[in-house]
Amino acid sequence: MTLETEYGVPSIGVHADVFARLVDSVVKVNGMPGARRAFVPTPVLNKSAAELRTYIDGDDPVRKRPFADMLAELLTKPLDADELRGVGFDRSIPRLVEPATEDNLQRLFRESHWTDYLPVVLPTEERVEAMLAGTSRRRDEVVGQLRATAYRELWEYTVEKVAVNAVMAGAEPSYFPVILALASTGISARNSTTSSSASMVVVNGPIRHEIGMNMGLGALGPYNQANATIGRAYSLLSQNLQGGSVPGETYMGSQGNNFAYNSLTFAENEEASPWEPYHVQQGFRPDESTVSTFYVWGNNWTEGLRATWQDKIKAMLGGQDPFLGTILVMDPIVANEFKGLGFDTKENLIDWVHENVRVRADVYWDSYTAKTFTREAAELGIEPYASYMTAPPDEMLPTFQPHQIAIVVTGGSSNGQWSSFNGEPLDVRFRRPTDRHIASVDEWR
Repeated sequence: MTLETEYGVPSIGVHADVFARLVDSVVKVNGMPGARRAFVPTPVLNKSAAELRTYIDGDDPVRKRPFADMLAELLTKPLDADELRGVGFDRSIPRLVEPATEDNLQRLFRESHWTDYLPVVLPTEERVEAMLAGTSRRRDEVVGQLRATAYRELWEYTVEKVAVNAVMAGAEPSYFPVILALASTGISARNSTTSSSASMVVVNGPIRHEIGMNMGLGALGPYNQANATIGRAYSLLSQNLQGGSVPGETYMGSQGNNFAYNSLTFAENEEASPWEPYHVQQGFRPDESTVSTFYVWGNNWTEGLRATWQDKIKAMLGGQDPFLGTILVMDPIVANEFKGLGFDTKENLIDWVHENVRVRADVYWDSYTAKTFTREAAELGIEPYASYMTAPPDEMLPTFQPHQIAIVVTGGSSNGQWSSFNGEPLDVRFRRPTDRHIASVDEWR
């Protein structure tokens, strides 16, 4: 689109046909509904040159015309005035909807893609006012900006709009500062990646006890209103305040992710942990309240530590995607077992994982995400990835860098359970740590 808008040069975006609705949506919101585009069949990944050639020699599956002929025609046809002028896109959203019965309003919210398709608490003016009483911030104060992917525009939202989504999720006003803090990160819980990520939310500090969050038995389960509704509010505000999250248009997760319903929201069990809590590791004081969000994809589960625990960890983590990082979520029993093995701090264990969990260079670079994204960082000279790129195929490379590894302790000590979630708090494009993933709750009281 830049070639056309800035230089007037005819250009064509070529996309896989599964992205047709998404492409139409992107060019529309960018004011160029007439942008020239063509499509090839899906999939493209792991196809041979000969197979890809049949795509070029065949028909565009969306336009139903010979692909090569259409490309030649569009590239030689001058841009007309309408194509160069573009159009505006209406971003206005009415503050109120027309009165109706509860059943009809629930249907309207579903049909408008404003829900997660579970029933919502209807956000009446009275309920929104009650939610706004949970913060000292003005209703019209801008909280932040969100977008589904880096390729879409940023949408701005206010305290009141966040309150609407908090009401819909069933949250209490006392939870609202946590929800506002999540909204302030600018990190969407409805990321549109085709690899189907979700989010994990971890709460630290005194706010955990103030609002009665669960950090004991069933901490990651459906047994606590604060855990359940804070995470759901984060999910709802993400889809509604970033301009949408509709499969095929603004969401392209191939399988989707069930974690997305309440964003795996829980509190760290700081009192039962032998280590510093997560927010203190990130530079906050113990008496400060924070909320942290991580991208997550899936998880591996195990119990306790045995004589072969080193081999277990290497097998458990070594098979994960090196691009994505790992978050170790441990019951206090397991954390104390690690402490008994000499890991006096989380950092000690993180360093051990970095040094000992390794994978051959050829396997490392055969990962789709490393091949696609980490390679970009390597080609830009970012270390250690630039050095990894020149490693011999049989050299053993660290699967994760220290800043890709996080440890959180939660649970009720009924079992030595722990899980490794493939995920991380990173600027994933350039593999750099970012502090945007953690926000002060106290600032939003």
